[in-house]
Amino acid sequence: MSASATLAPLRKAAARIDGRTPAHRDRAIDGLRALALLAVPTGHWLLGGFTLDSDGGLHNASPLSAFGGLAPASWVLQMLGIFFLVGGYASALSFRRRTGSTGAWLKGRVVRLGRPVLGVSAVWALAAPVLYAAGVPEASLRTGATLVVQPLWFVGVYVVVTALTPYCVRAARRLGGWAAAPLLGSVAVVDFLRYGPLADSVPSWLALVNILPGWLFAYQLGVSWGERRIGRRGAWLLLAGGTLLFAALLAVFHYPASMVGVPGAARTNSHPPSLLVVALASAQSGAAILLRDRLARLLARPALWAPVVVINLSAMTILCWHQTAMLAAAVPGSFAGELAGLTTAPDSLGWIGARLAWMPVFAALLVALARHARRFEAPPREGRRASALRRTVAGLLAAGFAVFALGLA
Repeated sequence: MSASATLAPLRKAAARIDGRTPAHRDRAIDGLRALALLAVPTGHWLLGGFTLDSDGGLHNASPLSAFGGLAPASWVLQMLGIFFLVGGYASALSFRRRTGSTGAWLKGRVVRLGRPVLGVSAVWALAAPVLYAAGVPEASLRTGATLVVQPLWFVGVYVVVTALTPYCVRAARRLGGWAAAPLLGSVAVVDFLRYGPLADSVPSWLALVNILPGWLFAYQLGVSWGERRIGRRGAWLLLAGGTLLFAALLAVFHYPASMVGVPGAARTNSHPPSLLVVALASAQSGAAILLRDRLARLLARPALWAPVVVINLSAMTILCWHQTAMLAAAVPGSFAGELAGLTTAPDSLGWIGARLAWMPVFAALLVALARHARRFEAPPREGRRASALRRTVAGLLAAGFAVFALGLA
């Protein structure tokens, strides 16, 4: 069979998806969201590794501990700023078009976010004791639970910033893009207190103050963009200002170069977000706004647009299940001993090459999981009583899994 004949069904499917897309659909925004979504599993799969203990248990490790030169890869793969930017933009448009109350609008968005989180947590709560009975070491289960929970913090933060959308819209209409400036200032003040001359007298919990303004910054920019209060001039300011601040923080103030946590490091930029994260989000947001029209023209091609649609329809599935896909390879692999790039320590160039070879395997496992896990993104079809019962059971299972994952049990 020729390559043309093999690709013909894919071309037909792409053309069908393209034909069903409404003319008013903002393809550039969907494209940016898909790009940010794909960066999450790519980053976790590439920059996260395992080691085996004497009992065959898996433990987290990172190639960044041995190869500091990989840090620039985290600058590219840390695209949560783009995700919050696009989220703010979409929320501003959705909030403007709402037909019901603000409470009803918010409830709808929260339910769409919460259902997949409950799903993955409930499945893991049921699977963990079964896996333990089958001989999987407790260390592997705790490592896996930690990895599954790690991306889910994002959902909690995103729910909070989404709840603030009415206030963000009000601020955007009054101040435009400058509505995000106080958020940057807040993060800068907290960073000065925890890293400056007063660091020894500042309580460690103060860093948590940065969680909300650190991620709300890009969301507020997105709301201002959606309200048409940021144009090309503002985008250039965001790009240039963010880039200069990013460079100064690295070169002058010696911020850690990695945008993700490195095991054993005294400081981290991501948990909670530091000023370096905000600077990167500013530069990324400016670039995204400037490239919007060009991206929209590219995505007018059905072959490029179809994957974007598929990724967006599976957004929460990708976010919630990509770590499980990696574990679906690593846990069975741990019984075979040390497998290069999978269960060997990430401390050599050979590991990097081997891990790249494992990436398609992780992707295939994620696709296989998604065929079943996507049901958690769809609203339940049962009656109200059955649906309430299912939510209650899922909530209890999720709570139990969270207790286990956080090391409280």
